[in-house]
Amino acid sequence: MNRNRITIADVAAAAGVSLMTVSRAMNDRDGINSETRTRILKIAEDLGYHPSQLARGLVTRQTSTLGLVMPDVANPFFAQIARGAEDIAYQHDYNLFLINTAEDAQREKDALRSLLEKEIEGAVLCSSRLSQEEMLPYLNSLPAVVLVNRDLPEANPKVATLNVNDSGGTELAVRYLVEHKRHKIALIAGPENSVSSKRRLFGFEEGCRQNGLGCRAAQIVHGSPTTQGGEEAAMCLFKQLPDVDAIIAFNDLMGVGAMRACLQTGRSIPQQVAVIGADDIPLAALTNPGLTTLHIDLAALGEKAMTALLQLINGSGEPPEQIVVQSELLVRQSA
Repeated sequence: MNRNRITIADVAAAAGVSLMTVSRAMNDRDGINSETRTRILKIAEDLGYHPSQLARGLVTRQTSTLGLVMPDVANPFFAQIARGAEDIAYQHDYNLFLINTAEDAQREKDALRSLLEKEIEGAVLCSSRLSQEEMLPYLNSLPAVVLVNRDLPEANPKVATLNVNDSGGTELAVRYLVEHKRHKIALIAGPENSVSSKRRLFGFEEGCRQNGLGCRAAQIVHGSPTTQGGEEAAMCLFKQLPDVDAIIAFNDLMGVGAMRACLQTGRSIPQQVAVIGADDIPLAALTNPGLTTLHIDLAALGEKAMTALLQLINGSGEPPEQIVVQSELLVRQSA
């Protein structure tokens, strides 16, 4: 046979049996004796035949495909989560359909519509831009969902959640800075429509209140969750609050950007300005000085999300998990 792709018809012809008999052998169904099944499977292997997963899915309604929606795969935070999720999917013989939404609400909607069209068995959604109202129709339509860092709009038996305690971690950072004699603390927050950024802002305000600090608008600057975004936000902050003595950043990338701004404006770290990031991406340990950060095991986060999704798909009978992961302050040289 000189075609590139071997089909089930080729296997049937080589074995001298019908297409139905080959199908029964490949899918381990009744109606065929063990000797014939073994012979057909050996012929299929020798020919290099691999059953079409799509065709099998049309029959079984199981596509063995899962979705993973990420806001920015270039961000190490999401890249590590994706790696952990993919490892678990692979261990359970699932393919993963990854969609990058580039921190854009419309692209998130397009991604979710695409997943519905592909008839996936479930999805892990790191949705950072859609409102609760915009998200709800997709949660009701998809067969199984794990929401990462989002609250569930309403109880749903096929939706689990996995959240990092962003507000609690930020409160911890404020308390640490106050204990180390920092009193002019500022927050470089992420985009204003980011769920995680709103949580960090709440934690910052609550941390300031608990530690007897005022919290003025000048202490809070929003920016893009990138190194450049952090640098630009810090430059803006220095104009608003020149005597700031500590910065808590939305994530490590913004923290590194804030450190660059400190160096460019002649502010020593941590003597004049302490800097704390969040997530503990690999870059945080490589900066000079090393970036103090709120540590999360990101790969384990992805593993937990995918494990929760598979439990939903396999119908354990238990209510969907609502997992909360705590971050820990990892002290390096920047604070």
